[in-house]
Amino acid sequence: MFAGILAGITWALETLILGVALAMPPFVSTEQAVFLAPFVSTFVHDFFSAVWACLYNGVRGNLKQVGKALGTRSGKFVILAAVIGGPVGMTGYVLSINHMGASVGAVASAAFPAIGAVLAYFFLKEKMRWYRWILLIVTLLGVYGLSYSPEIHITNFWLGFVGTLMCAFGWGIEAVILAKSMQDPEVTDEIALQIRQTTSAVLYGLVLLPVLGGWKFTVSLLTGGTGWLIPVIAAAAFFATVSYLFYYKAISRIGASKAMALNVSYAAWAIVFTVVLFRDTGVLNPVTILCALTVLVCGILTAADYRDFLKKG
Repeated sequence: MFAGILAGITWALETLILGVALAMPPFVSTEQAVFLAPFVSTFVHDFFSAVWACLYNGVRGNLKQVGKALGTRSGKFVILAAVIGGPVGMTGYVLSINHMGASVGAVASAAFPAIGAVLAYFFLKEKMRWYRWILLIVTLLGVYGLSYSPEIHITNFWLGFVGTLMCAFGWGIEAVILAKSMQDPEVTDEIALQIRQTTSAVLYGLVLLPVLGGWKFTVSLLTGGTGWLIPVIAAAAFFATVSYLFYYKAISRIGASKAMALNVSYAAWAIVFTVVLFRDTGVLNPVTILCALTVLVCGILTAADYRDFLKKG
């Protein structure tokens, strides 16, 4: 449970740092740059995250096990989870941040534990009681309600909302697949992370960027003297890697639903860090606070059956 909470804290930092990168001139200089920003930034982000994970696993002596895990059925399912959680989920997450702001995007995408609970019901046959369905609907209404905050600048709510849905479903499906895959002793949480981030970066580099015509823009970022942009994205990728390590550990130890419920705390931490680090009090208004609490509380209750805690108590 402590790992799940740390995953939320470090992901909140990743969110804010990535938001800073997306606001830098190279990503807002032209219409093409604005369009390509979510895809290019995610590729660079996941590439650096794969490098950080490789350095970590290299120090831990896990790299040989990565190749062995890829030959297993569970390892192949981790690749599938990477495709869904990376190009689909992460792109949606960046779209959400880009068009709704870092704080609102973080809270909005926090709906993924609710989606994950629904997917677990259908694909893993986990029971979902009637009140959890109601909480799921309330969670999504809270996400929609975030658009009515009078103090927060949302550039395109519908694009941000589409990104939120991509993120919620992508990460929800990913967590369910990973929970099943990491039951295999050959696929530990650290190895699963290496496979996930490497697969995502390769897919972006070999498929999405060529299709979107984004390689020229990407190369210009990497070689064109963009100041602090690349180091900022690399820093965001570092915190993302740390967050994933804690998150995957939580999934392997306590299961997908509980891990998602704990990880969702990043939405609240993002608001706290926004106020403390950036002195941005625009997020502190009744509408945003109420909607954020609605998403957090109802999302957690949807993903975790409180009666289990009462029985243990």
